Amino acid sequence: MPRGNLETIHHRALVLAQVRKWLDRLMFKDAFDCMRKLRIDLNLIYDHNPKVFLENVELFLKQINSVNHVNLFLTELKEEDVTKTMYPCPSSSTIQTAPGFDGKKVDIVCDALRVAMEKMDPNKHCLSILTSYVRKSTPELEIALQKVHELRVNPPVFPGAVSAEEALKYLLFLVNVNELYEHSLGTYDFDLVVMVAEKSQKDPKEYLPFLNTLKKMETNYQRYTIDKHLKRYKKALHHLSKCGQEHFAEFLNLVRDQKLYNEALKIYPVESQEYKEVSCAYGEYLSEQQHQEQAGLLFSRCGETQRALDAFVSSTSWQHALCMAAKLGFPEDKLANLARSLAEKLLEQRRHSEAALLLEQYAKDCEEAITALIEGATWDEALRLVYLYNRQDILETNLKPALLEAHNNQTSFVESQKTIFLRHKNRLAVVRELKEKARQELLDDEMPDCPDSDLFSEASSVMTASNMSSKYSHSNSKISARSSKNRRKAERKKHSLKEGSPLEDVALLQALGEIVRSVNKLTGEVHSLLKALVLFGYDSQALKLQQTLEETLQLMDKSIPEIWQVGLQQNTGTPVLGPNSTANSIMASYQQPKPPALPQQDTELFIPPKMSKNVKWKLNLLE
Repeated sequence: MPRGNLETIHHRALVLAQVRKWLDRLMFKDAFDCMRKLRIDLNLIYDHNPKVFLENVELFLKQINSVNHVNLFLTELKEEDVTKTMYPCPSSSTIQTAPGFDGKKVDIVCDALRVAMEKMDPNKHCLSILTSYVRKSTPELEIALQKVHELRVNPPVFPGAVSAEEALKYLLFLVNVNELYEHSLGTYDFDLVVMVAEKSQKDPKEYLPFLNTLKKMETNYQRYTIDKHLKRYKKALHHLSKCGQEHFAEFLNLVRDQKLYNEALKIYPVESQEYKEVSCAYGEYLSEQQHQEQAGLLFSRCGETQRALDAFVSSTSWQHALCMAAKLGFPEDKLANLARSLAEKLLEQRRHSEAALLLEQYAKDCEEAITALIEGATWDEALRLVYLYNRQDILETNLKPALLEAHNNQTSFVESQKTIFLRHKNRLAVVRELKEKARQELLDDEMPDCPDSDLFSEASSVMTASNMSSKYSHSNSKISARSSKNRRKAERKKHSLKEGSPLEDVALLQALGEIVRSVNKLTGEVHSLLKALVLFGYDSQALKLQQTLEETLQLMDKSIPEIWQVGLQQNTGTPVLGPNSTANSIMASYQQPKPPALPQQDTELFIPPKMSKNVKWKLNLLE
């Protein structure tokens, strides 16, 4: 009976088992030969046990003992872990990861092999060392070309050594010739550039005039031109800075064009004129980018005090502006005008206390300072200035009317918020009741004869809610490329308070949360207002405001558990089905009311707002 060709069959599982045994015994040569012969991915040599491989790199090189085979191993490297994809390991095997492994497997292996090869015999492994540079995730072509340059400058003398010509020819086999030509320019070795260019398909008329022009230049300017051509602007900046004062204008233009201000500031000493000019250019750039305060800091540091003052005034950095005014020696009237100008800007930004300080101390206008404090409802400080400057007349003309107006505004606001809160709360209860009723009707109508009808009906309900939500998500995805104004408009439309809208309950939750937070923030302002009202004998007004706010806060505190129910928060994160579920747990979870599926950004609406109960804002004398 003929044997056929059974002896040529190698079962992959059996082969992999044998390869793993060889790798565990550090028999890299046997494993490599078998894998190369049977076309098994060579990444397995490293992926099988990265830690052991990295600890035995020199042993691997000694056993392989072939430059071509090492090159083959390097060229087949890829980031994929073949023990998790092509050749899954048996569950009993133990795999150790390399220390510090961060996903750049190719870089780790190339660096480890190169270090070992340079230590053992750099001349013998010259081509493999070049391969280790080229195969990195970010190819280090310039370093590889520098190695070729060293071979050309100092050619090895022993027999069998790789020449610069051979090394360059090998690099051209690995890398696109045009890409290699660009990087060869970065070595500043024109003979090497010509060697690479001759191997390419370039017409000599394309590169020789450019190279001849470069050769006529001064060394630093030549390297600057090359680096600029290669878009290595930081290196170009350093070379150009060495070309003398006559090229400083070109230096500044490069800094402005490529926005290399920080790099340029590191080149020159702080006390130099060049440093000052670069700082001024940087300050101008920051001003254009609306970073006025930072621009002012740079102008101040390089001695441009007036420009620093203008920048600080624009950014309303009033402390720095006053410092610059002092350095410029402003007289009192000019300083007062500056203070008034800054105070106007601060009042526009509702920074009343800071505006009052400027008006009092620098503009010497106590009446305007007190008015600013009254406008900002800073009652205690306003009173201090009234008695400090003996301006009790302002109490009757400004302070008391402002107190009564503030009382009316705060009382009206709290009452209106309470009314809206109650309306939204009641509507939310109605919406939830309607949705629960609709869900029960759906459960009763669908598949009444099926014993699992409840489960199927609930699934249908969930799908309906999910589809309803996905419709809004899909419509919003179409708007994602539009302006931010339209996106905000779409968000408002999605969370519409209009009765009957699909997500009305979510919109009500959002509105209720905003009301609670806005009213809760009033306690500090109301406390200050209550003290001022009592001080001037407005006890009845103070009592009314305190009672109104206290009742509203108590109402909201009691309503929070009812509005933000515990089941509402836990619903999205609790799995209904699974191996640990029982029939009773599944039915119980389905019987709980569930909101429709919501986008991730909407889940925070189901978290109840926190009220600051420890803040003591009430006055005991009013109780």
